Amino acid sequence: MEQNYEPKNYTDAAIHDYKMGLGTFSEKMPELAHHYNEFTEACFKEGVLDKKQKQLIALGVSVYSQDEYCIVYHTKGCIDQGATEQEILEACGVTAAFGGGAAMSQAVTLVQSCISDFKDMQH
Repeated sequence: MEQNYEPKNYTDAAIHDYKMGLGTFSEKMPELAHHYNEFTEACFKEGVLDKKQKQLIALGVSVYSQDEYCIVYHTKGCIDQGATEQEILEACGVTAAFGGGAAMSQAVTLVQSCISDFKDMQH
C-alpha cells in the first residue's frame, strides 16, 4: 500500500512523512517512544485548559520555533478541536508579536496553506 501512496497536497505529505518517521522511530526505540507518547497524551488531555486551547498554544510554540512538521500537525489539531480560522490566525498573530518576522512568515504562508489544504481534504 505504501508504494501507491499519492499525497493530496503538501500538508497531506508532511503528515504522512511524520507518521512514517514516528513509526520507524517507535520500532527502533519502543520504550522511549512509548514514554514520549504517554507524556504528550497527558499534556494534551482536557484539564483547566480545553483541548482546543492546548492545540492553539502548541501551534503558537511551533510557529515561534519554526518547526514545520509541528506547524502542520498542530494546525490540524486546532481544526480537529473546532478552532476557527480566525482563532488560529489570532493565535499566530500573538506568536508573531513575540517571534517577529520569522513567526509572521510561517503564519502567512504555511499555516494559511495548511488551513486551506485541510479544508480541501474534508470535501
